[in-house]
Amino acid sequence: MRKEVNLDEWNRKDHFEFYSQFSEPFLGITAKIDCSIAFNTSKSKSYSFFLYYLHKTLVAANSIDNFRYRIDNGKVYEYDTINASPTIGRENGTFGFSYLDYNSDFHKFCTLAAPRIKEVKASNSLMPALTGVDVIHFSSLPWVDFTSISHARHYDFQDSCPKISFGKMITVDAKQMMSVSVHVHHGLMDGLHVGLFFEKLQELMLES
Repeated sequence: MRKEVNLDEWNRKDHFEFYSQFSEPFLGITAKIDCSIAFNTSKSKSYSFFLYYLHKTLVAANSIDNFRYRIDNGKVYEYDTINASPTIGRENGTFGFSYLDYNSDFHKFCTLAAPRIKEVKASNSLMPALTGVDVIHFSSLPWVDFTSISHARHYDFQDSCPKISFGKMITVDAKQMMSVSVHVHHGLMDGLHVGLFFEKLQELMLES
């Protein structure tokens, strides 16, 4: 479900109209996240670490209104729930996009995700069977401890979905650290909102 945001009553109306005119309206921020506890928890309970941190990232994003905003034909809509569209790697070295429904319960999220991940891995198709703008585009680069990242963009295609990428986990001062890159439409949010997201994600990753 979604509801239209009344631009005349929105305190970001001027920001939205200003940045919506840009050829590249996305801003990107990369930060390190301490994932020591999350990694140890997933390992001790035989969870997929990928699904574990993906779920926590979705919980963090869904907790912030601006991450649930999307642009459709010049109008801004707030979605009740935002889902995941991560890249899924295959044994042949290629990947496919997927569509994973969000559920606040991690175990239910995994149950819903399993058949869709299996379907992508068994397919040669790039695009998922399901799609929509009610998603965040996710990618993982476990081979690279990156400090910044850029994304391929089709500038003629209206896009307002956030893009979040995860890097290689490394050890720093006995802590397991991972780079997380966040790209968002500047007309929908600012560095403040990305900062709130990182704070919430770090809080969740430190839970046992």
